[in-house]
Amino acid sequence: MFKGLEGKSAIVTGGATLIGAGVVRALHAAGVKVVIADIDCRQRPGAGGFARRRPCAFVRNRHHRRRTGAGLRGGGGRAARAACTSLVNLACSYVDDGFKSPRADWLTSFNVNVASAVAMLQAVHPHMVSAGGGAVVNFTSISSRVAQTGRWLYPVSKAAMAQLTRNMAMDLAPDRIRVNSVSPGWTWSAVMDRLSGGDRAKTDRVAAPLSSARARRRPGRSGAGGAVPVFGPCQFS
Repeated sequence: MFKGLEGKSAIVTGGATLIGAGVVRALHAAGVKVVIADIDCRQRPGAGGFARRRPCAFVRNRHHRRRTGAGLRGGGGRAARAACTSLVNLACSYVDDGFKSPRADWLTSFNVNVASAVAMLQAVHPHMVSAGGGAVVNFTSISSRVAQTGRWLYPVSKAAMAQLTRNMAMDLAPDRIRVNSVSPGWTWSAVMDRLSGGDRAKTDRVAAPLSSARARRRPGRSGAGGAVPVFGPCQFS
């Protein structure tokens, strides 16, 4: 489906999650070597041992720039030997108690949902420049544009990510680095699985009014939109 990506390398933050695994599958299907950056080794390597059957590296990462760079030069770098030309910022914190959220939660939300994307970009930027260009795909959300009762941290941080994407795109254009964002609606994810105890039917009923798959009145499947972020990297094949 996507041509020109064979042998290229990409980093997917949050790639061990359900949604992340869908993105990793799509990239692998296009022939991309993937480095998964995630903090949850228990989910490693996302969706049923997929990465054990593919050329895929796993870097445990808490979005610290120095450790990220070391990870890329170490285990992650060996698995993705071609110059890194693609970055998918998917890592996310869902901590959100709305109006009651303390300052610490606000800082956590922005650190993971916004600042981590900058730290990752700073780490891979030299590699993209040396490769002659690259592509960044930031995951935002339809929540960035819709007010939702009881939710403040997640929507606000995702709105910040949407603005950050515009700033990145402007400043990195001279380096031939394209920056786009993806804004999914409600999609079956690890947090939904945990909160519902794996009850997909219950989740479908609760999410129906806000579902991105409105014709089906249910959340989107986590693997269904995995190919969307591949459009960005295709620009620099």
